[in-house]
Amino acid sequence: MSQGIVQGKVTTALLTALNGAKQKGQLKTPVWPTLSLDAPKRPEWGDLASTVAMSLAASEQKAPHDIAQIIVDNLSERDQLFDRVEIVRPGFLNLTVKPTLWQEVIREIAAQERSYGRTDIGNGRRVLVEYVSANPTGPLHVGHGRGAAVGQAVGRLLQAIGYDAVSEYYINDAGRQMKLLGASVYARYLELSGRSATFPEDGYHGAYVTAVAEKIKGQLDGVAGELSSEDLQARCRTLAYQDLLGHIRDDLRAFGIEFHSWFSEASLLESQAVERACDELKARDLLFEQDGAWWFRSSAYGDEKDRVVKKQDGEYTYLASDIAYHHDKLRRGYDLLIDVWGADHHGYIPRMQAAVQAYGYTKERLHVVLVQLVKLLRGGVEVKMSKRTGDFITMREVIDEVGADAAKFYFLMRDSKTHLEFDLELAKQRSNDNPVYYVQYAHARICSLWRVASERGIVRPSASETDLTVLTDPDELGLIKKLAAYPEVLQASALAFEPHRVTYYLQQLAALLHTFYNKHRILPPAGELDPDESVADVLAPSRTAARLVLMGAVQQVISNGLDVLGLSAPEQM
Repeated sequence: MSQGIVQGKVTTALLTALNGAKQKGQLKTPVWPTLSLDAPKRPEWGDLASTVAMSLAASEQKAPHDIAQIIVDNLSERDQLFDRVEIVRPGFLNLTVKPTLWQEVIREIAAQERSYGRTDIGNGRRVLVEYVSANPTGPLHVGHGRGAAVGQAVGRLLQAIGYDAVSEYYINDAGRQMKLLGASVYARYLELSGRSATFPEDGYHGAYVTAVAEKIKGQLDGVAGELSSEDLQARCRTLAYQDLLGHIRDDLRAFGIEFHSWFSEASLLESQAVERACDELKARDLLFEQDGAWWFRSSAYGDEKDRVVKKQDGEYTYLASDIAYHHDKLRRGYDLLIDVWGADHHGYIPRMQAAVQAYGYTKERLHVVLVQLVKLLRGGVEVKMSKRTGDFITMREVIDEVGADAAKFYFLMRDSKTHLEFDLELAKQRSNDNPVYYVQYAHARICSLWRVASERGIVRPSASETDLTVLTDPDELGLIKKLAAYPEVLQASALAFEPHRVTYYLQQLAALLHTFYNKHRILPPAGELDPDESVADVLAPSRTAARLVLMGAVQQVISNGLDVLGLSAPEQM
């Protein structure tokens, strides 16, 4: 786990103590367990806690309390690092770190700036994150918006810890749904032309279908006399697909999302990649024919039953295209494939993991991030239909109403595996009740501080040249400790594919900042003292400088956290 300067020094001290105890014959375990440091549940218990003594109890055949005492006795840097070291039964090590060590965190942030929290543990391993991938048969809805926010954030988090992560949109531009789109638009075109039309039973009834038909009617009128109804319907499908895909691209761009690549399902069929992928499975005896159809032996890899990949009529199923697509991804040399799917696709995971294994890879090569539904509210009342179109609420409507940043933050606020309630009215409020405003305002508030300081002729101090030992107030140290936790939060969030951990952290940091700002003076008053202010309330220059450096560190970490989620850090609000 990534560690900041404090956690790193404490971990080194504990490892040194363990090795010292082993050299003295007090401990014998050949390989030490991974040392993890957590914040105790109550601040009075200390800054950091370790369970290493309990982890060693079985291999050492000693009581955890006795092992903890051995570790403490061998802490050579105890006086330099810790104000207090306590052993709490059954064997917790509670450690209170000296303020001077916490103060070094601020210098670390100032030195690393935008790189603070980032690591290279990914070692450049290649990751393909595929997300959204909605059928180009209609506008993106709010569920797609949540998937888009999660997918982008997962990719950016992995990049932040050293992975070579790229994004891809898989365009489902083949199969039955596209045919239904063409038939639906064709029917609306005939109606607009004053002719009778039979609307397909499973067709797309949204108002957007009529809008598309109106938009392309001129192009269709020019060729209607030359084409058969089948060819004209195919033309409707092509033109509607191009129009709707263009809207999808525009909506994602408005959401601040650009994909590294777009991959067409139709290209897999046209290039016979689906046929080749199935032939390879046949050669491995992983496809079999039954009742005129071809089946994939997915049950051999943990799926509950085998699956059809080619129907009796010779048409390939969606599964066949998905198998070929994932085969293509693996052939491109990615070390990890991440798919972001709606939670209703949970049952599809074993099929795709079976496909990955069928081609000789471990099932862990594919990881699926599930995204639950979003319930839209307006002032606490559920909103189901669009005022604009009479259909479902689109992603673009939400972006236009509350802004891309607010929408993205809301989508990322909760674990993607849980349902999300999104109140549109709350998302637009400029108040502390709005979580995205609360976080972004913390950043803007510090930017305002710099402007006021400049107006008063106060030069922004350098962290390396400022005496930070005056930062001993519990509120000051509380802010620093939260800043020190950022690298670990960032890495844990990335490795778990859970962006909500970062949004939660940012809300906690913003809360500490606002409390501190309202409670403590940072700049000395301008001019004469206010009538209700005593001389004791005026800051000494050294404390002013130290607190300004602290504010700079808070601003940097908020900016870094927002950036890794694909959000802006405004300087004014």
